[in-house]
Amino acid sequence: MMWAGSDNQSERAGDAASGEATHMDHIDHILVVDDDHGIRTGVVDYLRKNGLRATAAVDGRDMLAQLDASAFDLVVLDIMMPGEDGLALCRNLRSGKHRALPVLLLTARDDETDRIVGLEMGADDYVTKPFSPRELLARIKAVIRRTRMLPPNLRITEASDTISFGQWKLDTTARHLLDAEGTVVALSGAEFRLLRVFLDHPQRVLSRDQLLNLTQGRDAELFDRSIDLMVSRLRQRLRDDAKEPAYIKTVRSEGYVFAMSVTVHGDVS
Repeated sequence: MMWAGSDNQSERAGDAASGEATHMDHIDHILVVDDDHGIRTGVVDYLRKNGLRATAAVDGRDMLAQLDASAFDLVVLDIMMPGEDGLALCRNLRSGKHRALPVLLLTARDDETDRIVGLEMGADDYVTKPFSPRELLARIKAVIRRTRMLPPNLRITEASDTISFGQWKLDTTARHLLDAEGTVVALSGAEFRLLRVFLDHPQRVLSRDQLLNLTQGRDAELFDRSIDLMVSRLRQRLRDDAKEPAYIKTVRSEGYVFAMSVTVHGDVS
């Protein structure tokens, strides 16, 4: 899709105008990060014409400045940018104070590896260039809808170094488990994401569809097709008895529940 260009001044001015009616119902605010002027301005203009707020950023530094200046509901992030690329920026977002902010990647490569790496880094979805504006808008709305599908009392843990539960600790920086003796148990990206969802929502029944959406979005087939298989693998990592599990319990006809209490630490101990 070829986007019509516009000047940088209109990128900023248009956002200010779109946010004037602050007393009205919430309007989703999208941050579009792309070094390509035509795509960046085209996406911003299209989102605004379709009722969203939109702000442009040209690179990672600009993105961080915008995130500090305003509240956003989703980031559209181009992978191929000079300097720090979109994958690195996505990873940094997921390890910092904006870890709960949904990220949709734009990639010019029709390469499964890029898509998998992006999702492993914590992206919620992706769109491959060239793309239609209608598809991008649909993906944005779907990602935002998924992030809000759980009841508001389901908390998301803040960025932290360690989460303790039972006899285990999860090092969220290194993305691995530590048992009671301090032995490291490596996790795959899919296993880490699934465990993190359980730890963010302890003692809450989560359906299979919720678990798939929260961990993998629309590309579940790139990882494990069955959430039951993923849970089984995670139970093995936790050395959980499949017949009498202490950590992840099956709720018949409903899904799974993480039965242990969870403690969040600021420092690895």
